[in-house]
Amino acid sequence: MSTERDYPTDVNDEQWELLQELLPKPKWEPGGRGRPPVDRRRVINGIFYLKKTGCQWRMIPKDFGHWSTVYGYFKRWRLAGVWSDLMKALRQKERIRQGRNPEPSAASIDSQSMKAATQEKEEIGFDGNKKVKGRKRPIVVDTLGLIIAVVVTAANVDDRQGFKRLVEGYFADGIKRLRKIWVEGGYQAGWLQEWVRGLKRTHKIEREMTDHEGKGFHVVPWRWAVERTFSWLLNDRRHSRDYERLPANSEALIQISMIHLLLKRLA
Repeated sequence: MSTERDYPTDVNDEQWELLQELLPKPKWEPGGRGRPPVDRRRVINGIFYLKKTGCQWRMIPKDFGHWSTVYGYFKRWRLAGVWSDLMKALRQKERIRQGRNPEPSAASIDSQSMKAATQEKEEIGFDGNKKVKGRKRPIVVDTLGLIIAVVVTAANVDDRQGFKRLVEGYFADGIKRLRKIWVEGGYQAGWLQEWVRGLKRTHKIEREMTDHEGKGFHVVPWRWAVERTFSWLLNDRRHSRDYERLPANSEALIQISMIHLLLKRLA
C-alpha cells in the first residue's frame, strides 16, 4: 500500500507501526494454504473514514476494499474484544507519556442521550429528562478525559444501572487502582454508595458528587473532563446520532474514536 494518505482519516506510517504491533497476528503464513489476508491497514482506514464521515457501511469508498470485508473485520474484532483492548493499551501508553501511572486512581462518570436513527425496536427507549427517544451512552473517563469504559443502553435505562454496568465492566479483568469516582446528581442513591464501597476488597472506592448550583453555565470541578470527552466524540459524524442496529456496535465505534484520537497523540 502507498505510504501517501489518500484521505485525511488515513493513518500515517508512524501511527500504523504503533497500531500494527497491537493488532491480532494474521493466522496465514507465506506459502501456507488458503487466501492471504487482506491489507489490514486499508481496513483500519475504511473504519476510520466511516466513523468520521458518518456514511453507511455500503457507501464506504472502494479504495478501502469491499464494504463487507471492512465490516467483517470490524465485527470480528468487536466480538473478540480487540477494540476494547486497543483502547486500553493506547490509553496506558498516553498516560505513561504524560508521566502518569498506566491505571488511573480517579475517574468521572456521566451519560449522554442521543436520538436513534435505527428503526430497530430493541434497546430503544425514551429519556423523560432529556426528552430524547433513542439510546444512552454512559462513559467513565480518567482525569485526562480518556475513556476507560463505555456502555450503550436504551435511553430509558436508569443512570444508576448504567453506572453499575460501567464499573462492573471496568473491574471485570482484574485489580485496578481506582479509588475515587466523581458523579453528578443523577447517580445519587444510598444503595449505590454502599455498592461502590463494597466493590473492592483490597481498598475502598469513594464516590463524590459534583453538581453545579443555580442556573446557567458553570464549570464543575472534574466534571468538565467527561463533558469534553463527549464533545470529542461528536467531532465524528457517526456519533451525531445512534445509527447502529446493535448497541454493541455503538460501543465499539466509540472505542474506535478514542483509538484514533490516541494514535494522533502518540504518533
